[in-house]
Amino acid sequence: MSGHSKWHSIKHKKAAIDAKRGKVFTRIIRELTIAARLGGGDINSNPRLRTAVAAAKDVNMPSKNIDAAIKKGTGELEGANYEEVTYEGYGPGGVAVLVDATTDNRNRTTAEIRHCFSKYNGSMGAVGSVAYLFSKQGIIRIASEGINEDKLIEAGLEAGADDVRNEGEIFVVATSPNVMQVVREKLEAGGFKIETAEVENIPSTTKQLEGKEAESCLKLMGMLEELDDVKSVSANFDISDELIEQFQ
Repeated sequence: MSGHSKWHSIKHKKAAIDAKRGKVFTRIIRELTIAARLGGGDINSNPRLRTAVAAAKDVNMPSKNIDAAIKKGTGELEGANYEEVTYEGYGPGGVAVLVDATTDNRNRTTAEIRHCFSKYNGSMGAVGSVAYLFSKQGIIRIASEGINEDKLIEAGLEAGADDVRNEGEIFVVATSPNVMQVVREKLEAGGFKIETAEVENIPSTTKQLEGKEAESCLKLMGMLEELDDVKSVSANFDISDELIEQFQ
């Protein structure tokens, strides 16, 4: 299971539900604002912003919302001053957990995340306590229906991807983070429809969980994801598909 994130696969399947609640919009708007503040409002010279704009379009965010978020980042419009914070901790069974957040009030966010860990017998860790177990990877997802696997593998590798794998309902194209957007654009130009393209924290090793520990871990991940300030949650657990269905 090395090089694979079980939680991100679970999360992908419930993305439509998240979108209905507007959660995805909130996260992308913050990412647009931060990207514009750090690298400017021109997508041609700001790769991170270009990726964020593509993500916004993936979920059909209106152009006016995109433009407003960018202008808040460049200072043309007033808005909250968000900062990026990464929290590290341990979940049930000693699972390593990384939480990426964007917040305008670090004390509030820290307290909320600590509460989630405590509720499910986890604990916050020091900086560097679990981050070394993860590496960043660009992950592009494409619905497998109607896709010729050989053609996708060929197109992906030619575009600069590191790996293309079949995960049933979807194909996953893995890249280094700095070329993800380029690979995405080349695949789109080749006629492939992208579902999502994100830089994710991928664990180098995983921990198998069963029973109550598996249930508690899934509940912890879900609770963390519900927090408004949380951008993404990553963990190194592995849970059988049967248990996942049972606890969902």
